[in-house]
Amino acid sequence: MKSLKRTTGPVMSTQFPVFAVLIIILQLFISLARAEVHYYDFIVKEVNFTRLCESKLMLVVNESFPGPELRARKGDTIYINVYNQGFYGFTIHWHGVKQPRNPWFDGPEYVTQCPISPGTNFTYQVQLTTEEGTVWWHAHSDWTRASVHGTIVVLPALGTTFPFPEPDEEESIVFGSWYLGNLKQTIDECMVPENATNLPEADAYTINGQPGDFALCSKNSTYRLKVDYGKTYLLRILNANIDAEMYFAIAEHNLTMVGMDGSYTKPINTSYIMISPGQTMDVLLNTNSTLGSYYMVAREYVSATVNAVSSYLDDAVAILEYNGNYTTSEAPIYPENLPMSLSQEPAYDFLRKIRSLATPEYPINVPKESDVTKRMYITASSNALYCTPDLGPTCVNISWAASVNNISWVNPSESILQAYYNNISEPVYETDFPDEPPVYFNFTDDSSAIDVGLTVQGTKVTMLEYNETVEMVFQGTDVEGAAVNHPMHVHGLSFYVLGFGFGNYFAERDSKTFNLIDPPYVATFITPKNGWVALRFVANNPGVWFWHCHMERHLTWGMESAFIVKNGGTPETTMLPPPATMPSCDVPLKSSAILEKQLERTN
Repeated sequence: MKSLKRTTGPVMSTQFPVFAVLIIILQLFISLARAEVHYYDFIVKEVNFTRLCESKLMLVVNESFPGPELRARKGDTIYINVYNQGFYGFTIHWHGVKQPRNPWFDGPEYVTQCPISPGTNFTYQVQLTTEEGTVWWHAHSDWTRASVHGTIVVLPALGTTFPFPEPDEEESIVFGSWYLGNLKQTIDECMVPENATNLPEADAYTINGQPGDFALCSKNSTYRLKVDYGKTYLLRILNANIDAEMYFAIAEHNLTMVGMDGSYTKPINTSYIMISPGQTMDVLLNTNSTLGSYYMVAREYVSATVNAVSSYLDDAVAILEYNGNYTTSEAPIYPENLPMSLSQEPAYDFLRKIRSLATPEYPINVPKESDVTKRMYITASSNALYCTPDLGPTCVNISWAASVNNISWVNPSESILQAYYNNISEPVYETDFPDEPPVYFNFTDDSSAIDVGLTVQGTKVTMLEYNETVEMVFQGTDVEGAAVNHPMHVHGLSFYVLGFGFGNYFAERDSKTFNLIDPPYVATFITPKNGWVALRFVANNPGVWFWHCHMERHLTWGMESAFIVKNGGTPETTMLPPPATMPSCDVPLKSSAILEKQLERTN
């Protein structure tokens, strides 16, 4: 657990607002002058772990699951030297970090770089600018992020403090997915077109690497958070799950959410939170309950239409344990206020409460309707890919696919960013991603019609002018009867969530409900099941920026695309040149087991 040094924030006189503003500006310049540089080494290799009565080798960073926490201050720079001592290539993405003018270090494979080859290393530069709070890092190659991930703690700049009473201590709380067997081998086998099958489900969920008391062979390794009575703890919560949204609560304790995705929010006093894959939340916990032990529970929230889910035995649990002289023979208390897995309204009730802090010290700048120059209406669907005569004899039917505006993404074999920088587009990518779906119908109606369910593959991107104001409306669909929430993430920027709703989006009606005063400013937010979400942002970061659903199976199936933001007219608005050490694109991507099988067939 990390103890925080107490610092005294500036006293702002309400009688001298001009003087107060000058103090803020002065603090900003001082903090920039004091910005520090941090260095970390990531040794990435397979290490033996035992969970659920099974031991296996798993790719991790610095022999830990979850991986190491990075710590810095707002405005600092972090260099991370990543050594690949595994058997296949991967990349690292710095989720929620904008990386201004420097997409070369953003990380998604074949979008901004090719994977880091086994036996080589690559140093990432992570430039923190406006982020403050909690963001995170993770592998961005297939499902490797299941075991390669961790938090990034961005403390206030020197000379400033939190916009809430400073906590006594803090702790990262990471939700993860555990899979029995060799996950990489399983994914590789699932993705072979001629025997394509559905992708795996997690065998357990974890809190800080442990499933908890109710999982097989796990009771003695449950994560424990030891606390003192009467203190305030800042919990930096990360949902690093592959596919699962989570409800989270602590028995007989209330929570106060104060931040999300590296940006502060208005305080939300709540008995539970709902957090989607890819999101981070900063939550204050006051330890003022009776001395004893209390379960901290992360329960899967299921938005899919199913008849039943597993029992509470599948909950990931940890234990909040008070320090002190007391005796008890009772088991930890279980939270009574944690929503059930199939409960939908508690999730949306919680999301509706999220607002930006929007104070003079933490201002926001919501683009106006009149500023919007690019409007995109994007359907997010589950689909199938079936062969037609015009596709030729090499085409293979694929039962599992996903799309945005009926385009199912295919990774190229070269880096899109490198191709763009060298003025090359085709055959690496095309610039005609559609701004609207090819066909309009009742998107939220359960439809299995062949003309609606089929999609086409492509590597299509959207070109944006520098400083262009973009409005994106994501529309969930029930194509193939597969309506679920889609947590959509955009690289290289944060966006304002103007609103969300249910049914088909109608601009004239639904835009009247937009929150233009204090909308959340985040990097990941859900498109609700059979509903829509409206986002707005200014494209002021030149480069190639990926966007996608953060449900890994949907990303694997093709629910993604990218923006290319053009350079502005000055050196300060122009993308930086590539580092000389960018990884080569000739990298093995398959698991060691798959490679061994291929070698056996050639012999």
